[in-house]
Amino acid sequence: MNKCFVGLVLLMFGVLYSCNSPKKDTKVVPSEAKQKVIVDCDYTFEEALAGTKAPKSIQKELTLLDVEYYSTDGKVHSGQVLTNKKIAKDVKRMFRFMFKARFPIAKVIPAVKYHWNDDLSMQDNNTYSFCYRDASYSKHALGMAIDINPFFNPVRWKTGYENRKNKPVGAKYNTSVNGTFYALHPVVVEFRRRGFRWGHTFTRNFDDHHFEK
Repeated sequence: MNKCFVGLVLLMFGVLYSCNSPKKDTKVVPSEAKQKVIVDCDYTFEEALAGTKAPKSIQKELTLLDVEYYSTDGKVHSGQVLTNKKIAKDVKRMFRFMFKARFPIAKVIPAVKYHWNDDLSMQDNNTYSFCYRDASYSKHALGMAIDINPFFNPVRWKTGYENRKNKPVGAKYNTSVNGTFYALHPVVVEFRRRGFRWGHTFTRNFDDHHFEK
């Protein structure tokens, strides 16, 4: 048989095999893909303050922070904290700390969503800082406090104040639930290291979700 003819046949066979051979799968494995961030809120500063009764002098002290966190669904979410400029760096760093530790935070949305009603925000397990009210008893009125996972860390009244109701309604304190604070919890320790007072130390109640400066 002519050698040239044989060579031509082999060449054609090689081309056909190359065209029909299975291609290597180059798709990115889901675990390697960048996780999509779920946006819980995206307010402008003006929208986050809409309807507040706070005087302009207090409003000027506030800033709106964009933060990311692992929510209770195990996914990365983004939210916002309306807080005082004086503690803004601390709050931002604490969210980075909690993110690295994968500490679950249900949601982080300014109180405007709840029509400035603290009870509604707590019932929804929402984390927030500024909510104007009587500044003589609440640092939230100045944005100098932050509440984290209030449904997991409810207000519980101490001896002598048992006639008052714990809140939010239906919430139970259970340290086996991830997102709940206790004395040596890393998040509590880090907040206190940064000079924040933990609400657990209040005279009348255990306000475990509350940190103020």
